[in-house]
Amino acid sequence: MQNQLPNIFDLHVTEALLERVNGLQPDTQPLWGKMDVAQMLAHCCVTYEMIYDAIHPKPNLLMRFILKTLVKPKVVSEKPYTHSMNTAPAFLITNTRDFETEKARLITYIRKTQSLGAEAFDGRESLSFGVLTKQEWSNMLYKHLNHHLSQFGV
Repeated sequence: MQNQLPNIFDLHVTEALLERVNGLQPDTQPLWGKMDVAQMLAHCCVTYEMIYDAIHPKPNLLMRFILKTLVKPKVVSEKPYTHSMNTAPAFLITNTRDFETEKARLITYIRKTQSLGAEAFDGRESLSFGVLTKQEWSNMLYKHLNHHLSQFGV
């Protein structure tokens, strides 16, 4: 059994993540992967766009079945992501992004999630994975941010 991940809804965890985000600079280089730092920030924002902004289409029934069956267990568990995991099409950021804009968006999303708290997420439906527990939400959100902040050495 894996160690439990930090709780994304805890203020101290949020502040530690924000400190890491604020440690990024426009010229911070990745330790692996193809995205530059602004693209990574935009990539991390996609998860929150799917929660708050209703700009991404809901996957069709077959795709939701596949996502819930094959992808969800990897995404919501405590097991860390590998460096070579495939990226879902909605999360691919290949165009140029503005570092300060994407950083500010991500900080706003992280703060909003923390202020809403765990109870707002318990039993909330994910666009791709169906209804998740507050623990699954926390694991998914923390693990994704931690993975990409580690990718950029913060």
